[in-house]
Amino acid sequence: MKIYTKTGDKGTTALFTGKRVPKHHIRIESYGTLDELNSWLGLIRDQEINDRYQNVLTQIQDKLFTLGAILATEPTKDNRLKIPRISEMDSNLLEQEIDTMNDELPPMTHFILPGGHTTVSYCHVARTICRRAERMIALLHDEAPLPDTVLAYINRLSDYLFVLARKLSKDLNAKEVKWIPEKLD
Repeated sequence: MKIYTKTGDKGTTALFTGKRVPKHHIRIESYGTLDELNSWLGLIRDQEINDRYQNVLTQIQDKLFTLGAILATEPTKDNRLKIPRISEMDSNLLEQEIDTMNDELPPMTHFILPGGHTTVSYCHVARTICRRAERMIALLHDEAPLPDTVLAYINRLSDYLFVLARKLSKDLNAKEVKWIPEKLD
């Protein structure tokens, strides 16, 4: 099978159902942003981090492919194609991981500036891409409603990435820099 098909040379691409849409369509932007996020998660997973985090990140990457498949399919056609679903259990896993990591972290008293260690910074980049994906998926949801579990999962994922950044800061002995706004006179 060749990697190039030339079918997109005029600025369109096919959804799973075969319907062609412009490459700038919100549906394409949404799952393209998930693909970008997935690549960043692979970069984080490739760092020297705890095996537990690597395993969870691998599970998340799998779920992002599922989300991409959901977004690449017209809602009226998704039952025919046997596309996997995102369930509440998927969000629950993220919540459990967040709670476990949070139990080992000092309470947050201020916003935190992204940075402190390259691996931590990768998490913050991934978090911001996740938030962009969430905004795009919410816009798509306004146009073509998606299952509630989709928006819940992507929202929870950005929370997970924030807490993972904090936990990795602790694990890597990186300094968390608090954002303390300047006082106005």
